Amino acid sequence: MRRGFGRILLHVALVVGAILTLTPLLWMISASFMATGEANSLPPRLLPHSPTLEHYVALFARLDLSRYLFNSALNATLVTTLSLCINGLAGYAFAKLRFGGRDRVFRTLMAALVIPAQVGMLPLFLFLKYLGLVNTTWGVIIPGMCSIFGIFMIRQYALGIPDELLDAARMDGAGELRIFRTVVLPLLKPILVTLAVFTFLGTWNDFLWPLIILSDDARYTLPVALANLVGEHVGDTELMMAGSVLTILPVMVLFLVLQRSYIQGVMAGSVKG
Repeated sequence: MRRGFGRILLHVALVVGAILTLTPLLWMISASFMATGEANSLPPRLLPHSPTLEHYVALFARLDLSRYLFNSALNATLVTTLSLCINGLAGYAFAKLRFGGRDRVFRTLMAALVIPAQVGMLPLFLFLKYLGLVNTTWGVIIPGMCSIFGIFMIRQYALGIPDELLDAARMDGAGELRIFRTVVLPLLKPILVTLAVFTFLGTWNDFLWPLIILSDDARYTLPVALANLVGEHVGDTELMMAGSVLTILPVMVLFLVLQRSYIQGVMAGSVKG
């Protein structure tokens, strides 16, 4: 009896927590369909009186949001693709290949995790400026192509791959790249999907670095453009909510599509790590 009562309380707490978490998101969606000024009325309205798409039309027709959507999609896709290739190869090498200084290099990388990313932004900016990559798409992409956290995730998962499987492939005459492509990659799929979701979400939502490296508004990503939009239309709450909906919609769809593989990778990585 007591156990059943505790389970009921747990489910009630979970439902209340879910409602509190989803309420701001649902109101944001609702407010994006409200007429101008309706979201600021007192008492606050939960649902639009007369739903309208005027704010979404204004974002694309008047404010050219499609350009910023394309910039964000391009940057996030390229960063994710390159990150999976580089982090996958590096993580596998640290887990399964034997070379001099492997463990020392890996420990050095782990020590660098404690350094805040903001500390490295100034030297990174100066380095990219020296290369002539300021205010370019590659200036946004290059810093995200490889991450210590990504290497760590892949390495921890790759440690669970049996050495006998790799040795058998080597005895059959397969080279290391072929082994990685045909044997290792299929086994790494769950953690690669997890890393892809992490990387895509992080790049899509990144505001600070694109703001620093880009000066031409034609190259702005969606978060930077939306922040500028707030400054220009500070009183238009409904327009801001419509822009926010368009910002989170692609990543939410991506997470829902890859949810099963994402959770599988997280759970498997936690067990193997």
